[in-house]
Amino acid sequence: MSGPPQPDSGTGTGPRTGAGPEHDREPGPDPDREPDRNQGPNQGPNQGRNQGRAQGRTRGQGPPPGTAVTGSAVTGSAVTGSAVTGSAVTGSAVTGSAVTGGADAALHGLPTLLEAVLSVGTDLELKTTLQHIVASARELCGARYGALGIIEPDAGTDPATGAGAEGRTGGRLTELITAGLTEEERERIPHLPDGRSGVLGALARDPRPLLLDDVTTDPRAVGFPPGHPPMRSFLGVPIRVHTEVFGNLYLAEKQGGGPFGEDDLALLRVLASQAGIAIGNARLYDTARRRERWIEGAAAVTTALLAGRPAADALECVAERARLLADAAAGVVLQPTPEGGMEIVAASTQEDPGDLVGTTIEAGSPVLEQLLGGEPVFVEDSATDPRMTTHVRERFGPSMLLPLQSGGQLIGTLALPRRRGGKPYDAVDRLLASQFASQAALALVLADAQHDREQLAVYEDRDRIARDLHDLVVQRLFATEMMLDATRRRGAAAPDADTVGDELGRAVDELDSTIQEVRTAIFALQQPPTDAPTTFRGRVLRETGGAAVLLGFQPSVHFTGAVDVLLTEPVADRLLTALRGALAAAYRRTDVTSIEVEVAAHAGRVRLRVEDDGLTGTGTRGTSLTWESAL
Repeated sequence: MSGPPQPDSGTGTGPRTGAGPEHDREPGPDPDREPDRNQGPNQGPNQGRNQGRAQGRTRGQGPPPGTAVTGSAVTGSAVTGSAVTGSAVTGSAVTGSAVTGGADAALHGLPTLLEAVLSVGTDLELKTTLQHIVASARELCGARYGALGIIEPDAGTDPATGAGAEGRTGGRLTELITAGLTEEERERIPHLPDGRSGVLGALARDPRPLLLDDVTTDPRAVGFPPGHPPMRSFLGVPIRVHTEVFGNLYLAEKQGGGPFGEDDLALLRVLASQAGIAIGNARLYDTARRRERWIEGAAAVTTALLAGRPAADALECVAERARLLADAAAGVVLQPTPEGGMEIVAASTQEDPGDLVGTTIEAGSPVLEQLLGGEPVFVEDSATDPRMTTHVRERFGPSMLLPLQSGGQLIGTLALPRRRGGKPYDAVDRLLASQFASQAALALVLADAQHDREQLAVYEDRDRIARDLHDLVVQRLFATEMMLDATRRRGAAAPDADTVGDELGRAVDELDSTIQEVRTAIFALQQPPTDAPTTFRGRVLRETGGAAVLLGFQPSVHFTGAVDVLLTEPVADRLLTALRGALAAAYRRTDVTSIEVEVAAHAGRVRLRVEDDGLTGTGTRGTSLTWESAL
């Protein structure tokens, strides 16, 4: 590392000009190795330190007039493998013992450096690795405080250099891992810096080493947050993972009260280089683990959906699993509405999700066009993003809205919002969540198709049963009824004809009632349960079926005559109203165990009779209601 040329003070130590082209060339600054000491591009490191110590010194000036410059050229001082040449020292003499002492100090730090390099790569967990890096940096350079800031690049920021395009600033700090702060100091700080301004922001925008004797006097400083401990000496270096600027490593308050030196900078840069390798390995491991969890989650959702869950339960299953995998505050499934908007139909939260279900994104919302078009939407802060228009947005921060579509069919949208102030979703989160949404959508489509096949099989089975009942049971019962009726007529001349006739008559009536029950069962089997009934028989059966849920048993229903053909709509509506009233009255009575409903249509009239065995208010058992009307 070499500093800029010093003015010639007559001692012969100034830069030589007009000499040979190689040997006497004036040394220039090395941007890859030169730390920023708050100077212009033409200043050297020691000039910057002198500038920080001598008030009123302007950029690019030499020593004040009358100051002796002795021993200004130091050549061959090895500090951790780097040569220091032409280092300008103002107002002091550099002796051989001083150079030897600096080299000894640097060599003394090598065992600590080796130990630090080994320690940062001992764990594959990213969080633990970052904590090891901060702790090792503090110990290596003797700093009281240390921190590692993770940078999220803004749009237009070059990830390799951290520089913004067209005047954009670099990324903000998404996370700041600290070391050296006590619990009391942490509690006194309301919020840690976000890296958008101040010295931390300068290093985030311009990822080059930064060495300051007094951070409070730097023109870029904006002060500390309330409750923040005082700090003066500062050292910061970027951490690169491959070509990407992952973050910055910060040290403050050199123990012993002095500033950080060039040897501290060199040691920290070596540690940062090794830390980048360790972070890269930890990130690969972390990405693999996260991918594994998302794949397992998608497989679990597919298995659950294909197990035959109802549609509502299937959507809740998708929302719940996605919320857990994304570490989100809520998992929400939205589906398109007939009005052109989107409605939350399923939600999963750690609290009661009832206030989320039913929330609607109205037609014309800025985000709706993207959602209905099947495009993912990523939001940094739901509460402040103008595209978000629902009343629940105030409680959420970063959010992902992912299309649930398969084969061009849009089923809905999966939304995964985090709490306000939560960690933003990174590129890996977005990729894995999008893949999960596609897999879940496919599983929903397959589950729906499977449900349709099962329903079709049920309907086919019902048709078969209905045909068997009609072709076999009803005909045999009817034949038996005819035989008994003929027997009764033949036995009318017998001595006990009255007794035999009565018994046979009761048998015939029972068979007739059984035939009516079987016919009703056949009609119910032929009626799909999810379809609205279109015939009068179906409407009556729907009313009695609804009453069965409250009564605990199914009322018996008998039809006589061609009721579906003879009853007109007004008459049918009045009859159904009377039926509802009779069923409600029976429900209010005590000890009701059976209800018989009979609808008969003949001779131009229709009659409804409803009988139950419940106790009346007077203590009698059995009540009958009869309603009759002209057809």
